[in-house]
Amino acid sequence: MITTSRDPSSRLKMFAKELKLVFPGAQRMNRGRHEVGALVRACKANGVTDLLVVHEHRGTPVGLIVSHLPFGPTAYFTLCNVVMRHDIPDLGTASEAKPHLIMHGFSSRLGKRVSDILRYLFPVPKDDSHRVITFANQDDYISFRHHVYKKTNHRNVELTEVGPRFELKLYMIRLGTLEQEATADVEWRWHPYTNTAHKRVFLSAA
Repeated sequence: MITTSRDPSSRLKMFAKELKLVFPGAQRMNRGRHEVGALVRACKANGVTDLLVVHEHRGTPVGLIVSHLPFGPTAYFTLCNVVMRHDIPDLGTASEAKPHLIMHGFSSRLGKRVSDILRYLFPVPKDDSHRVITFANQDDYISFRHHVYKKTNHRNVELTEVGPRFELKLYMIRLGTLEQEATADVEWRWHPYTNTAHKRVFLSAA
């Protein structure tokens, strides 16, 4: 289930619609006046596996929360460099097929945890699916890219980007679900001062 922060701008609504195309079987819900607790309860009652909430600042998407149901965890990401589908030149048509996933650069323990959180948002694809979604981690920024491919002959493959594209940066993982924010334990949190530490990256075993 994908929803937004309250009173979303038209651009944030559009981004939520585009995310709905990314995740097979996803539904989009208008936030309205719903409290987080009511959202989570409705999702649990209807067998929803994950609740995604996108946040914005002055019309620009800046945050994504992924809450795995019914028990958690909940991962908090900063969103940056968001390019919507209609802003990508020579855009391909989005496929409804379940995508193959490419996970690159998640070699640390935390990286594996994050790649699992992202991977579980997608059902298992069929072998003949021509849709590919990439999460590529570099320096703790996770690039999201979405392509379809076709074989032009037996040796060559043509990739077409279908969008959207964006970068994610993890800043917190909590045990528990989104409405338990006040009580759930923090499993991991990014602290600004950790930048000065010798080891600057967390998602890969650099």
